[in-house]
Amino acid sequence: MLKDKFGRVHDYLRISLTERCNLRCTYCMPADGIELRPKSHFMTQHEVFAIASEFVRHGVKKIRLTGGEPLVRKDAREIIEALAGLPVELAITTNGILVDEFIDTFKTAGINAINVSLDSLQKAKFNQITRRDYFDRIIANINLLLHSGFHVKLNAVLIKGVNDDELIDFIELTKHQKLHYRFIEFMPFNGNSWNWEKGLSYKEIMTQIGARYGSRIERLADAKNDTAKNFRISDYKGTFAVITSVTNPFCDSCNRIRLTADGKLKNCLFSGTETDLLSAFRRGEYIEQLILDSIWDKKAQRGGLNSFDQFSNALYHNQNRAMVAIGG
Repeated sequence: MLKDKFGRVHDYLRISLTERCNLRCTYCMPADGIELRPKSHFMTQHEVFAIASEFVRHGVKKIRLTGGEPLVRKDAREIIEALAGLPVELAITTNGILVDEFIDTFKTAGINAINVSLDSLQKAKFNQITRRDYFDRIIANINLLLHSGFHVKLNAVLIKGVNDDELIDFIELTKHQKLHYRFIEFMPFNGNSWNWEKGLSYKEIMTQIGARYGSRIERLADAKNDTAKNFRISDYKGTFAVITSVTNPFCDSCNRIRLTADGKLKNCLFSGTETDLLSAFRRGEYIEQLILDSIWDKKAQRGGLNSFDQFSNALYHNQNRAMVAIGG
């Protein structure tokens, strides 16, 4: 098992397949983009599978594919099919643009859980947030997933003055459809001009929802190691949840680790340090001890940023990557 010094067992691996994305979301992608590096800097299809297999050998039970946008990678289909042969639950996070081209691949690979980013239900605002015009295609593909029987979660990063006025509209989308909307507190990463004055806290989110729905709000049981606090409105088919990474972190029960597209192991989303697995793998070295040491050294909370002052200090979070280069 992959266990840290605090006794937390890590059995959930998130693998970024690429730093590239066909959207330019303001909270994820720096305004000037990120440096485009040669293909040789990134894991090949074989390397993704081999390194993932090492994690599975040490107890990883779930793998989620992320990006950038994982489906823009030319060999994404082959990677998905290969990983489907491992004894794990396989899932994916996508922006939804290319979903229609991969429905059969998802089904063949046994992927049932698909997360799609949808930060606005208004086309003009969505295009402003993403700096691209794919709204209609994404909505069509979300409906395709629902009609095809997939377990769909929609993710929205809530930012004051941007999309916080749509909170109730997001929840109303769960009234007649069995989907799950998750509201994510605005988190700091390199290049996203983070300022907590733009953030909407868990308390503020629930105050708004409470003012509208009152006693109709039902608290649901959270799954083990869940990052979200889960709810539903009585008689609604779907659910909603809040991911409280900023105001109420869930580090005590964290079981997640991340492998970046260039083969670096991040033992925490907010950590400024990484372990280079890919270079060691290419030298023919065993990477087992590198993995074990990295997990063992994981900090108790948010990569060692133990206070809100530290967490919100640009000096610290600018040492991390841009979100698009980490993977969701």
